[in-house]
Amino acid sequence: MVNSDPKTNTPLEELAGLFLKLGVIGFGGPAAHIAMMEEEMVRRRKWITREYFLDLVGATNLIPGPNSTEMAIHIGYIRAGWSGLAVAGISFILPAVLITAAFAWAYVKFGSLPNIIPFFYGIKPAVLAVIFFAVWRLGRTAVKSWQLLVIGLFVTLASLLKINEVAVLLLGGVIGMFWLRLLPRRGTPLVLEITAGISTAISAILHHVRMSWGSVTGTAAMVAVGFSGPIGFSLLKLGLFFLKVGAVLFGSGYVLVAFLEGGLVHDYGWLSQQQLLDAIAIGQFTPGPVLSAATFIGYVISGIPGAVVSTVAIFLPSFFFVGVLNPIVPRLRRSRWTSAFLDAVNVSSVALMLAVVVKLGQTTLTGFPAGLIAAAALGISFRWKVNATWLILGGAAVGWVLSRLGYV
Repeated sequence: MVNSDPKTNTPLEELAGLFLKLGVIGFGGPAAHIAMMEEEMVRRRKWITREYFLDLVGATNLIPGPNSTEMAIHIGYIRAGWSGLAVAGISFILPAVLITAAFAWAYVKFGSLPNIIPFFYGIKPAVLAVIFFAVWRLGRTAVKSWQLLVIGLFVTLASLLKINEVAVLLLGGVIGMFWLRLLPRRGTPLVLEITAGISTAISAILHHVRMSWGSVTGTAAMVAVGFSGPIGFSLLKLGLFFLKVGAVLFGSGYVLVAFLEGGLVHDYGWLSQQQLLDAIAIGQFTPGPVLSAATFIGYVISGIPGAVVSTVAIFLPSFFFVGVLNPIVPRLRRSRWTSAFLDAVNVSSVALMLAVVVKLGQTTLTGFPAGLIAAAALGISFRWKVNATWLILGGAAVGWVLSRLGYV
């Protein structure tokens, strides 16, 4: 394993600059963000191997929280330890939070959202090409055998049939683990191998939970002290609500909508249905993680303090989960059983990204101009391997031009 030791000591300002850039151009959801990170960390900077990157993607898909944000936190931890974990995660989140806060201020002041659809007419096809190119690169690494190819096709089909992503991912991992390990072999008895793999994973988890818990509880205490007082109990309830969401949220943005609607609209009555829909729309339109919708909601409910508390609370669990999980991933590779599980989860993760490409294609490629933009971006990616930043900015510019010409 290359560069898996969190003592590489990449300068924090370099981490901050890179993830701020990714946060600014990170349109298109988690699959697009992960595609951009793979390009930057694996292909251009060679900070980690593609195999290790896939291990992190697979592991991240198995825990709650926004996958792309957790990937940023993982990479920050690998490159600069605990400081890097904080800097990379915050830098990736910050642009989305600031942009969303600006939209929230305008929304509260003027009562409506600005028209940014023309730009997205060009951005979406470009993002589609970025994701597909990453699926191609990652897929060549993940598909190590015909069994893994079959698992990947199964997971893609299951996702397109709207079966829960987490359930499909786990099923793919378990099937792969037994299918790959129960091939003809000699050596340690089956029960002993399984027991050794499980005990290794559990001991690693317990060890790193103990190491991580002190720093996480300290951070939580600072947050509680900093934001309690002026607004009091209602602000605390808001923070606890979003802390719970961040700690248990699996799946797509649709799952987030269900959580927010049940808690904020129906249970507490803090938001109207329309305000919730507007918040989700802003989370989708702005770059970075869709969970930045929490910033919008917090501002609408309680101004700047509400925005700060909601944002910190919904993202805080991800930092804890990654701090616990990251040191365990290399250990899982040392057991043949958990290594087989990781291989199957990795190919399943790439399969989920492929399903995203198919779904986005159905809703994005609705006219000749959009199809042409996607084809051009994909051709440029394969021929010249242009940075995703330029593809997305170019797509936005083309979308604006098409709107001026009356195509949008």
